[in-house]
Amino acid sequence: MIKQIFCFLFLGTGTLTTTAQMTAGKPLDYPTTPKIEVTDTYFGHTVSDPYRWLEDDMSPETKNWVKEENLFTNNYLNKIPYRKAIEKRYESLFNYEKFSAPHHEGKFIYYSRNSGLQNQSVVYREPIGGGPAEVFLDPNSFSADGSTSLAGLYFSPDGSMCSYHISEGGSDWSKIIIMDANNKKIIDDTLRDIKFTGSSWKGNEGFYYSTYERPKDGSFLAGKTSDHKLYFHKMGTPQSTDKMIVYSDKTDPVRYVNGYVSENQRWLIISGANTTYGNDLYVLDLKTPGAKFTKIVGDMNNRHQIIDVDDDYFYIETDRNAPNNKLVAAPVSNPSEENWKTIVDERKEVLNASSASGFLFGNYLKDAVNQIIQFDHKGKVIREIALPGKGTVSGFNGKTKDPVIYYTFTSYINPPTIYQFDPQKATSKVYKKPDVNFNSDEYESSQVFYKSLDGTSIPMIITHKKGIRLDGQNPCLLYAYGGFGVSITPAFSTSNIIFLENGGIYAVPNIRGGGEYGEKWHEAGTKLKKQNVFDDFYAASKWLTDHHYTSRDKLAIKGGSNGGLLIGASITQHPDMCKVAFPMVGVLDMLRYNKFTAGAGWAYDYGTAEDNEEMFNYLLGYSPLHNVKPAKYPATMITTGDHDDRVVPAHSFKFAATLQENQQGANPILIRIQTNAGHGAGMSTQQIISEQTDMWAFLFYNLGITPKYTITH
Repeated sequence: MIKQIFCFLFLGTGTLTTTAQMTAGKPLDYPTTPKIEVTDTYFGHTVSDPYRWLEDDMSPETKNWVKEENLFTNNYLNKIPYRKAIEKRYESLFNYEKFSAPHHEGKFIYYSRNSGLQNQSVVYREPIGGGPAEVFLDPNSFSADGSTSLAGLYFSPDGSMCSYHISEGGSDWSKIIIMDANNKKIIDDTLRDIKFTGSSWKGNEGFYYSTYERPKDGSFLAGKTSDHKLYFHKMGTPQSTDKMIVYSDKTDPVRYVNGYVSENQRWLIISGANTTYGNDLYVLDLKTPGAKFTKIVGDMNNRHQIIDVDDDYFYIETDRNAPNNKLVAAPVSNPSEENWKTIVDERKEVLNASSASGFLFGNYLKDAVNQIIQFDHKGKVIREIALPGKGTVSGFNGKTKDPVIYYTFTSYINPPTIYQFDPQKATSKVYKKPDVNFNSDEYESSQVFYKSLDGTSIPMIITHKKGIRLDGQNPCLLYAYGGFGVSITPAFSTSNIIFLENGGIYAVPNIRGGGEYGEKWHEAGTKLKKQNVFDDFYAASKWLTDHHYTSRDKLAIKGGSNGGLLIGASITQHPDMCKVAFPMVGVLDMLRYNKFTAGAGWAYDYGTAEDNEEMFNYLLGYSPLHNVKPAKYPATMITTGDHDDRVVPAHSFKFAATLQENQQGANPILIRIQTNAGHGAGMSTQQIISEQTDMWAFLFYNLGITPKYTITH
């Protein structure tokens, strides 16, 4: 999601792909990928993995393969006549001023701003009482090409000091740099090899952070990480002397640990987890010398989060016996579960709670759109807050004494607008509204409900120009995720304008595995129920074609990460489902995903091949890599990043090689490997523009549609 101009290039195999060959009725002449026989045995079953050598992302052979595949992909894309015109149009759409919602730190208001095409957004600040804005931190100075990004910014309670995290090349591994916020000078040493953490300050004394030891086996990016540890860094001391925090008597490694200090600076709050669902919860009284950790929840069977604390209570959001979440008050003197008092009970809508300005806020999800309820700390409803429309709302958080707070509203046809909210008067006013070259009045979003293969009702939001004809000839892009309890809610995308203004239909079903209807909805798409996710998605495609929004020859499908698994499974189970497919940074080898980085933590959703024979057979039955067979697959562009240490690029490498080997038709199988990029976060503006340009060019070309832009070469 790079601004490059490609010329005609010969591949390492000595062949040149011509325009005639691109449109002929036979598979393309792909670069050669050697096969080296490797097998694994699971419960007496032998599984072949001939492209395992591509898992070694540091080897010369893999690097050469990446180079040849990228040359092949670039050569193909360079022959699409309107590719440059799409890039220019997208660049013009992207070139508008962008802001983040502000936050108060000490004597200043901080926010991020991008003038339009800056590779990374710049952090500004201005005095709370009024005064000129100044640049506080410019991530564009971190690297010449914009590939080093700001991964987090954290302030001490009085705002006089801060720690900021930087990510290089999109990696989840980061560095922590410490700065005097008053004079913007770097102080103390840089902390290195940091992963999956913020930094939470204890006064100005120092801060808490978490990380893993550097992997000893395999590459730094792909090596397995499993023992997450919490540390305290004391200012003026080297990282090597940072104190490890031991919060329980458990001896087994914990994959994810997060520690933070409460706003009143009294409590260190620690959450530990072994998978992406469920956590324990401990607290330490920092004001009492010699105090020991108090256990609030000792198991990891449910999800719990402290959203506020005062002199008397911890306010906890939990899904214990409440799959859609509830709020409880736990006495600070004895916060164990038997003393919890429910203050906001579970509703039919899913709750996501926050606190600010002395109030609690419930962000409820109803059929994938938000509504906001304001509560006092006893759970009494103060009011429902009027919103600008049906869409996605984020924010409603801040410090206890903040007189105003901020929230952002967006939808598929409304660019994100920031509002300032007075919680005492319940008044909202526009704080920042983007000036995007897009007339939302010409478009509409509507929600439909369709039946999945087992009869389950699934919501889907469909966005398009007003007045389209339902004649089955419209290009349609179907996008979904379906995993880890993640809710896909309406969000504006300047990239999607490219598609919508050329008559495209953008459809997003809220399939099982997500969190749109709480933990039961999530659980219905996990482990031995994962096929529900793929069935829900396939049923969405069938509904769109049955109702003449589109046809299979005009349908494209897209998903990233767990959504990349969705796309990979869809095209291997239904090769004729669509014309174009985009499996992006996907989890595609379901037998080995848990062998890399923090992948073992995904086992709550997926299970592992080592669990038992039934789980192995189930994973083998849908694993995209293992279900490729000779067939006519859709035109497919696989995308990944060479620094992706979340879902390692080996998934995409092996899947691409296997698809290219088995493709029986003329539809191209391409892999686009972004250099100096990871799982998606922190990509530079030019990387985003280049990736999106290539995807839209590929989509239009293979759907047989010429976009309305002036064609340039």
